[in-house]
Amino acid sequence: MMTTLTHTPEQGASKIVLETTVIRSWKAPVSFGIITLLSLILFVVFSRPGVSQFRLTAEANLIQLPVISFPTVATCVIITVLMAALTVLAALRVRSGHKVSLWLVALFGFLFLVNFLTWAGAGSSIPVYGLLLGTVALSAPLIFGALGGVISERSGVVNIAIEGQMLAGAFVSAMIASITRSPFLGLLGAMVAGMLVSFILAAFAIKYLVDQIIVGVVLNVLVLGLTNFLYSTVMTANPELLNSPPRFDRLPIPVLSEIPIIGPLLFQQTIIIYIMYVAIAAVWFGLYRTRWGLRVRAVGEHPQAADTVGIKVGLTRFWNVSLAGAVAGLGGAYFTLGSVGSFNKEMTAGAGFIALAAVIFGQWDPIKATLAALLFGFATNLQSVLGIIGSPVPSEFMLMLPYIVTILAVAGFVGKSRGPAASGKPYIK
Repeated sequence: MMTTLTHTPEQGASKIVLETTVIRSWKAPVSFGIITLLSLILFVVFSRPGVSQFRLTAEANLIQLPVISFPTVATCVIITVLMAALTVLAALRVRSGHKVSLWLVALFGFLFLVNFLTWAGAGSSIPVYGLLLGTVALSAPLIFGALGGVISERSGVVNIAIEGQMLAGAFVSAMIASITRSPFLGLLGAMVAGMLVSFILAAFAIKYLVDQIIVGVVLNVLVLGLTNFLYSTVMTANPELLNSPPRFDRLPIPVLSEIPIIGPLLFQQTIIIYIMYVAIAAVWFGLYRTRWGLRVRAVGEHPQAADTVGIKVGLTRFWNVSLAGAVAGLGGAYFTLGSVGSFNKEMTAGAGFIALAAVIFGQWDPIKATLAALLFGFATNLQSVLGIIGSPVPSEFMLMLPYIVTILAVAGFVGKSRGPAASGKPYIK
């Protein structure tokens, strides 16, 4: 909705007329319609007979939940009808000048997911608990990278170098933890490594006014080449000393870890995951409830106004870009200290760019960016689960699934997304 002021002279007097123009975006209803049509063709026309089972708990859990069974064909028909109803509802809301609310998008996405899993798991049993646990594990580095991206871009600097910061964190954490036999020191080293990469980005982007995107791309290539060189010449020469870091053990929280589904998901994790929970809450609270967050958002939206009230724009941006690098470095440390257990060439595999997409999809908000990262992690883990149960979906499509979800999320569901007004623009006092 857009409101304009019109000045109309009338019999020697001035008359101000408010003209309201409703801007309708049909992106969400059209996307809903296309996906509903695909569901009708794939899940109803080409239906698969059988019964789909969903296992909610593992056999080792103290509290067991019953297996949920659905008749595949009937369930797919009912869910497709519900998706069509939501499509009509979204179209009616847009036609009446209202936005398609986030809960409607979330409900539609959930129905499509259940529809897909029901169809793909016909005659099989889908381990829901494993799907969710794998989602958290694969999303952890994306969440750290997305939080770093939110902090940096909120302060006005586009952080394309998330990939390089994560890769540097993974390399340094593996080497330091291997030498000292302390994963905590490795974690600290990862933060320092990510911060050092950010120092370079901040110096060139803020001090020397170099294009931020170009600097970020160059840093990604630089860190990639440097870590590959050091891995080939230093780490491989003595892998037992330099590339065998101890991993963090799982720390189950008593009582809470026994809660079905939620317990293993949230309270049977490693220290890095618990740090991730704290980081999400801290970044959200800091950005919206503290003086620091107000200053960060001010220099990212209107640096001239921030400068006039005494905020040092360049210094604020510099230290927040550095903080963003430290947070992204933690995401790199997760690969070596929480997941793989050693450093390998190019082990981040584009996770930094997916994290950047999560920032955009999440509209530069830490909570929404976290949810977007979880969505991408879920799409990545889904290909493994469907491969285990023998799904008819081609493996080539499943490999593309995370990137298809990324494209749909950014282009289809997010609608019009506006980043910080001064992001990517150097400030000259």
